[in-house]
Amino acid sequence: MYFSSLLFLFVFLPIVLAVYYIVPRKFRNAFLLLANLVFYGWGEPVFILIMIVSVVSNYIFGLLIEKYRDNQKRKKTFLVLSLVISLGLLAVFKYTGFVTDILRAIPPFSFMPKINLPLPIGISFYTFQTLSYTIDVYRGDTKAQKSLVSFGTYVSFFPQLIAGPIVRYTDIAKMLDERRENISQFADGIKLFAVGLAKKVLIANQMGVLWDTIRGTSSNGIVGAWIGIISYAFQIYFDFSGYSDMACGLGKMFGFEFMKNFNYPYVSKTITEFWRRWHISLSSWFRDYVYIPLGGNRCKLPRVIFNLFAVWALTGLWHGANFNFIAWGIYYFVILVLEKYVYGKYLEKLPSLPKHIYALFLILLGWTIFYFEDFGQFATYLTSMFTLKNGIIGGDTLSTILMYLPILIVTAMASLPIWKNTYLKLKDKKYMGVLEIAFCAVVIVLCTASLVNQSYNPFLYFRF
Repeated sequence: MYFSSLLFLFVFLPIVLAVYYIVPRKFRNAFLLLANLVFYGWGEPVFILIMIVSVVSNYIFGLLIEKYRDNQKRKKTFLVLSLVISLGLLAVFKYTGFVTDILRAIPPFSFMPKINLPLPIGISFYTFQTLSYTIDVYRGDTKAQKSLVSFGTYVSFFPQLIAGPIVRYTDIAKMLDERRENISQFADGIKLFAVGLAKKVLIANQMGVLWDTIRGTSSNGIVGAWIGIISYAFQIYFDFSGYSDMACGLGKMFGFEFMKNFNYPYVSKTITEFWRRWHISLSSWFRDYVYIPLGGNRCKLPRVIFNLFAVWALTGLWHGANFNFIAWGIYYFVILVLEKYVYGKYLEKLPSLPKHIYALFLILLGWTIFYFEDFGQFATYLTSMFTLKNGIIGGDTLSTILMYLPILIVTAMASLPIWKNTYLKLKDKKYMGVLEIAFCAVVIVLCTASLVNQSYNPFLYFRF
């Protein structure tokens, strides 16, 4: 069930909100847990069992780690067991096919059957949440949750269950049991949800159609190829940030506050800055639970570089079980090391415009690596981007780009903080309340009309 589906917008969400605010406060977490299971099970009822195993096992291990807080050996044993179960479930369902495909290419293992296990939606996200929970309990950063219902609500909370942001237990532990919903927060949630819905349906979906059209044309030309990858960059940003905005908006409607997951990443002047602005919950998770425990930057240079390599190889692997994702992670590892130790100080001295061009060029090249799982297709598209083999621009591609030019311009403007800054200047004006209501109403009408008339409505990060 997608947030941008008519079923969710006009059936599931209204019913859940209505019942949530009717039931007594002490039963709200229990109701949310039930709603979470219905939401998750709507598309994949079998995989509810996988999530329940993850919830129950990590709940028990959290209690055991806290119980034996003063017994280092037992405490560590229970932590390791929790990590093995959580990572084991993730590895089996996400990476078994990838590993067996590699083995089958080696003669002694060529007899092995091809294995394609379906990937439970959201397993990468909720696994990282359970990992951070047991690690934080082990470190003493938080107390174990005594209520299985509250812990289950945290892990399976439907707004951020299947595509983030990755919410740490320490950030919402108090909200689970002591939140007090209010009208102002609820209204802010509606506005944020509307913004996210507009990003997804009115922008990301259009950019996705443009990208698919250009990618499917054999003679794009160099200009067409670059416009194509730009449209994909816009699609993945507005798709994912739109989902994150909707998740944060829904959280507010139920009294929760989630961290901001994107901060206008395409205004970045360096790749280092880009990763401070893109998928913030993931990059900060790897920083706190992988990079720093490995020693961070407190070690000698070779070890620091190894730590960075481990983080970025794992970041790529987290996104998918394929070599292009690993290559994408290592690509960013190389650039970040170069920025930090080779040319970063020279980059700082450049004017803003060359730095923006530098960052956007590398980001777009990165998205090319990210998208193409087949190396042959990647090489072909890269050839179109950097040579005149297919000319400047194909006639069909030019017609398509001209048709989408207005939405491309609007999309480019929406990727900048122009509208946000304008809103902040005007938000205290008396008429803004009316404009906000009108904006939400218009978004709902336009998105509904768009969803009724279009079949293209994927969420890209669902497959991760």
